[in-house]
Amino acid sequence: MANSVSFFLYSSSIQFHPVFANSRIYASNSRNYPLASKIIVTNLPFSVCESRLHKEFAKYGQICEVNLVKDEARKKSKGFAFIQYASQEEALLAIESMDYQFFDERQVFVEIAKPRNNDFGRYPTTLGPPTRATNGDY
Repeated sequence: MANSVSFFLYSSSIQFHPVFANSRIYASNSRNYPLASKIIVTNLPFSVCESRLHKEFAKYGQICEVNLVKDEARKKSKGFAFIQYASQEEALLAIESMDYQFFDERQVFVEIAKPRNNDFGRYPTTLGPPTRATNGDY
């Protein structure tokens, strides 16, 4: 077994495959970006444009997409935008650097965007730690 490493736990062996050690969770959209790589920026000035956001947030990593949410009737910004980075690390760097900072004389708030319902076919669920079954197995 050249591609696996064995761990011994309570005299039973568990196989661990290094391929899964650095695996990432990807949204099942057509672009296949890492899950926590999209941020939402709120409290933006209504006069801001996508190119200005791209210029300011490109300092923290490669931007794949900028989506400034606009009012359909007035064609003006609603004051928030989604920015898609190429990696989770770049998104976290942007959050650490820009959250609670002033952008065009307004304090902006930056956080990880919650996935939409259709990114996974449903909202992702977290299960928490494993629970002990009635027969003593996990």
